[in-house]
Amino acid sequence: MEKTYKYLGYFLIILIPLTFAGFYKTYFSLFPHFGENIDIYVHLHGFIASVWILMLITQPLLILNKKFKLHRTIGKLSYLVFPLLIMSFIPRIIRMSEAEDSRIIFYPLADCVLLILFYSLAIYNKKSTTKHMRFMIACAIVFLGPTVGRIGPHLLGWSDILTQSVQYAIIFFILGSLIFYDKKSARKFGPYIVASAGFLVHALVFYIIFL
Repeated sequence: MEKTYKYLGYFLIILIPLTFAGFYKTYFSLFPHFGENIDIYVHLHGFIASVWILMLITQPLLILNKKFKLHRTIGKLSYLVFPLLIMSFIPRIIRMSEAEDSRIIFYPLADCVLLILFYSLAIYNKKSTTKHMRFMIACAIVFLGPTVGRIGPHLLGWSDILTQSVQYAIIFFILGSLIFYDKKSARKFGPYIVASAGFLVHALVFYIIFL
């Protein structure tokens, strides 16, 4: 792993408190009496997504501690976990399509598209550590959507438009900072350009649908 990215795993740990905060009001605070809106599919999605987030955090930490064999093993395990993660979105998408405002299916559908794109590119470039790592970072950034997207309206009382706009601002700030840092350090930042383009399309489609 590149020296400047060796503590990446510790930075990704922020996904844990963000996830808890984002889903506290609509999920964790309801334990153990979740009610009829929280069915087995929601629990499965939450479990699989949690496993995926833990894998994102663990992988760079394994590289940092030179546990390369275990890193490769978990990497192969992702071939199973990732498809399960995408499949776990399907019941939610079906439920949203039946809602009064079916436009909300944009959120899981758009996130799935980005996840599939970035993960596929990460696997395609698995022999290029620099590209592989950056596309996996892009996968991690996708999870800011479901977390910030709930923190805004549920904890801060923001509108959906404001929440999504803040989310995009954070994402593009992170990607812009990473591009600037890599460019300054004479490193290849192509994956971040691809990620930025993906999130730009995500944003444009959102505003077309909801404005």
